[in-house]
Amino acid sequence: MSHSSTLFLFLIVLFFTPALSELCNPQDKEALLQIKKEFGNPTTLSSWLPTSDCCNNNWVGVSCANKTQSYRVNHLDLNDLNLPKPYPIPPSVGNLPYLNFLSITNTNNLVGTIPPTITKLTMLRELQIRFTNVSGEIPHFLSQIKTLESIIFHYNNFSGNLPPWLPSLPNLYRISLDGNRISGTIPDSFGSFSDSLKLMTFSDNRLTGEIPATLAKLDFDFVDLSQNMLEGDASVLFGSEKHTLQINLANNSFAFDFGKVRVSKTLLILYLSHNRLYGALPEGLTSLKNLGTFDVSYNELCGKIPRGGRLQKIDVSSYSHNKCLCGSPLPKCKHL
Repeated sequence: MSHSSTLFLFLIVLFFTPALSELCNPQDKEALLQIKKEFGNPTTLSSWLPTSDCCNNNWVGVSCANKTQSYRVNHLDLNDLNLPKPYPIPPSVGNLPYLNFLSITNTNNLVGTIPPTITKLTMLRELQIRFTNVSGEIPHFLSQIKTLESIIFHYNNFSGNLPPWLPSLPNLYRISLDGNRISGTIPDSFGSFSDSLKLMTFSDNRLTGEIPATLAKLDFDFVDLSQNMLEGDASVLFGSEKHTLQINLANNSFAFDFGKVRVSKTLLILYLSHNRLYGALPEGLTSLKNLGTFDVSYNELCGKIPRGGRLQKIDVSSYSHNKCLCGSPLPKCKHL
């Protein structure tokens, strides 16, 4: 082979090497560039270039399945998008079929509703929309994504009622809808969640009514219903045989005899302030050796604080503004 022919072949290889070495799937790259366009080409996504590889860890918020060498985009984590004007979630997000994690957070100019094309993400396990202005009801079509394990919609403008279809997601581990404008009651159907559900948080919404008795069968790690307008008996969330770590029911209108409640021995955090709880403190609290935070202030509790565990180490403010609680760390009981 002549020297000129060798040089010619070398130049051909050199010219085509970038294309041959690119790991990013062409369809995934096309979808990502379309998403960028539908977002108004924000400078946050300036690293998303047609001439670069979306799987080289240089595209902001994009990760690929490099370990399995399929090199499909499976993780999209978009934060602080400086959108030039209000834009909805791009429908093209549904064109990333291998996505198992989708998060869009801290973006005030993100508006509108969740697009139906998201149902094309049949491998999606975690969906996060946090601190945006996305609105509307939580759409029923999300029930089609049976792979969902975690839904986190913190501090948006979602409205309407809690979706009664949520228990139809068989793998759901976490449902968090804190800080929206969701109203109405907690559906009875929530008692049919699978055993996989461990975190349920609906704080800072507009929920009303009582907690369904059907929830007694659920064993949460973490439940937060604080800052709503809920009322009645919340004792169904407690149980000595459960494995609960944290319960926050503060700032509601719950009213039940707290002294009859049996608490989980695993409990670490318990917020019950600003309700209408009555009765005494349950003796079972003394067995909670790892109780770190405990607040029953602003209720109608009465009686001597049981001795034991960490109850005497809790700050007095956590017992304040009750009917007649007494005993260490409060002043001695006079008439009990």
